[in-house]
Amino acid sequence: MKAGRIIVALLAGLIFGFGLALSGMMDPTRVQGFLDLGSIPDGRWDPSLGFVLGGAVVVAFLGVRLMGRLQHPVLDQSFHVPTNTKIDRPLVLGSILFGLGWGLGGFCPGPAVASLSLGLWPSVVFVIAMISGMLLHDTFIAKRAA
Repeated sequence: MKAGRIIVALLAGLIFGFGLALSGMMDPTRVQGFLDLGSIPDGRWDPSLGFVLGGAVVVAFLGVRLMGRLQHPVLDQSFHVPTNTKIDRPLVLGSILFGLGWGLGGFCPGPAVASLSLGLWPSVVFVIAMISGMLLHDTFIAKRAA
């Protein structure tokens, strides 16, 4: 059972990474160009990543709907999803930090980790900063909230 979960996780990660590479989400300048709404008036804005984001929303929506119909995942005893539905200050601040990091670095977590395979220094720096932020959160904020 455990080997099956590892194999499925590996295949899912490979498909996800392939999709990120194919869609251009691993190119930080392309992502920053998409997020730069100020470039709309002069025609430099590339809306193509909007289709990628829209596709991700559709897949996630279908996955959540399917999850509601299942007793448990095929390879686990329960679903591991957040149970907190509050929109509170930590969520809003975390979202703002995420957006700032995405806009400044041109990466979100998945593409950043996938782009490590390209060996580019910006992705290495971004992943180190991302992991540092996660550790700081777990050390100072998550313990205080528990």
